[in-house]
This record gives sequence, C-alpha cells and structure tokens, in this order.
Amino acid sequence: MTGRRLTFWQKLWRDRMLLMFALPGFMVLLIYHYYPLLGNIIAFKNYRPYRGVWGSDWVALDNFRVIFEGDPAFMNALTNTLILTLLQAVLVFPAPVVLALLLNSLLSERIKRVIQSILYLPHFLSWVVVVALFQQLLGGSGLLNNFLRSHGYEALSIIGNGDLFRPLLLAQVMWKDTGWATIIFLAALATISADLYEAAAVDGAGRWRQMIHVTIPGLKGVVILLFILQLGTSLTVGFEQILLQQNAVGLQKSEVLDTYVYNRGVIGGNWGMATAVGLVKSVVGVILVLGANKIAHMFGEAGVYATRSK
Repeated sequence: MTGRRLTFWQKLWRDRMLLMFALPGFMVLLIYHYYPLLGNIIAFKNYRPYRGVWGSDWVALDNFRVIFEGDPAFMNALTNTLILTLLQAVLVFPAPVVLALLLNSLLSERIKRVIQSILYLPHFLSWVVVVALFQQLLGGSGLLNNFLRSHGYEALSIIGNGDLFRPLLLAQVMWKDTGWATIIFLAALATISADLYEAAAVDGAGRWRQMIHVTIPGLKGVVILLFILQLGTSLTVGFEQILLQQNAVGLQKSEVLDTYVYNRGVIGGNWGMATAVGLVKSVVGVILVLGANKIAHMFGEAGVYATRSK
C-alpha cells in the first residue's frame, strides 16, 4: 500500500533545508545568468545608451536584416566561424580522448601524475600570455626565425600569415586546453571495471583489442555527453584568442561572429544589430544541443537529459 501523495507545497516544506542550501547558488544563476537575458530586447530596438533600453525606439526585426539579407561582412564572419567550428570538432575535440587513452596506458602511476601535472599547466595561462608566447616563438623576430637566420636560412612568415591563421588557432587551443580536458576522460576510464579487462585477457585479447572492446565503449557515454554540450557553444570559437591576433591578420581571415558582434556593436555602436546576431547564435546553439540529444536517445544513449519513459 502506497502512502498519501504529497502536494507541491508539502514537498517544498519537507525539503526546506536542502532548498535553503541551494538558494545562494540559485540566486547567482538568477542574477548573473537569467536576469541579463532580458537585455536581448535590445535586438528589437534601435538602442541608444543615453535613452536607455525602454526609451529606445522599437524597430521589430530590422536589426535581423543583416542576417537574412546576407550582409557580406556578416557572411564572412559566419563562414569563418563554421570552418573553425568544424575543424575544432574534427581535430580539437578528439585530442583529449586520445591523450587520456595514452596516459591510461602508462604502467607507472608516478610518471602518469608528472605528465598530467605538466599538461595541466597551460590551461591556467590567460590567452594574452599564450598569444604572447606564440609570438615570441613564431613571430618575425621570434626564436624560430632568429635561429633560421643565424644558420643562413630564410625566415618563415607564420604570425600574421592569413593562410596559416586557422592552423595556428587550432595549435594554440590544443596546447592550452587538451591536457586539462583529459581530467573528465581519465575519471571515466577509472570507473571501468578491472574485471572487464581480466575477462578480455582470458579470452586472448591483447592491449589493443582491450582498448577497442572495453575502454572505448566505456568512454562512449561521456564522449557523447561532452560533444552535445560543446555543440551549445560551437559557434563561440575563441573571442579573446582571435581578437588579440586580428590586427596582424586582418578581418577577412579572422573575423568570426563574436568579434563581428564586438566590432559592430561595442566599437561601431550598432548595439541592436550586434545583439540580434548574438541572439540568433544562442538560439542556434540551443537547437543543436536539443537535436544532438535527440539523436543520442535514438542510439540508446542518455545524452544531456533522459526522456521520460512511457
């Protein structure tokens, strides 16, 4: 016999202590994440700071014309963003998985911890420091070109070369964040039962077959979950990193949606149009997450959230 079903208010009273502990975190989310969303109304106004949000003229969808009418500057920023998003999905996202598998294969725990500590360090450097390091190494007067000149070779044009800008961005991201991103995958590897490896070894599976049939399936759920979450920010491809190097390369090769919003909105004063672009970018991110989560459910994975069973 089941007990009497509690009402919503009775459940709140029952869990009042837990809710009080959660209240500070909820207030932070409400004030710094949800309340600012109201500012998206600027996308539908001819916003002027001296007139305020509510005093600015309502222009409906006029600010979205730059998107629907194919403004050349916007299309260039969109193209660069999509290319960088695709390259990061194909090259950058799998890198922590591969690195985690390599670290997991090390037999010595001491060596593994030392390597992990070294790989984590770049994550704590700001993009200002990272870009400065790459300039000191690969710039026109950097360490590499000084070495080449001193040995009679011609200097290489890397920093400021538009054709090499995208590979340079990917190299910077991988060097800075790959090591840090392995933490989650190493934690997932630690949850795989040792009995599975022992059973595979008894069946004659070597280390390579154990990785294919035990390790990778054990990581599949975490990889899918993180990939879905990354899709939500897939159109955000490194605002600070790109902005610091934009002057050396030029807008044609380096302009992405985030820098386009900054250059047109903050610098150019076209606040409404910049907000419209940012709003569309966020909506696309939500659609990508929901769509990828649905596909994950179709393949039997939990995804970001599970649907209610019938």
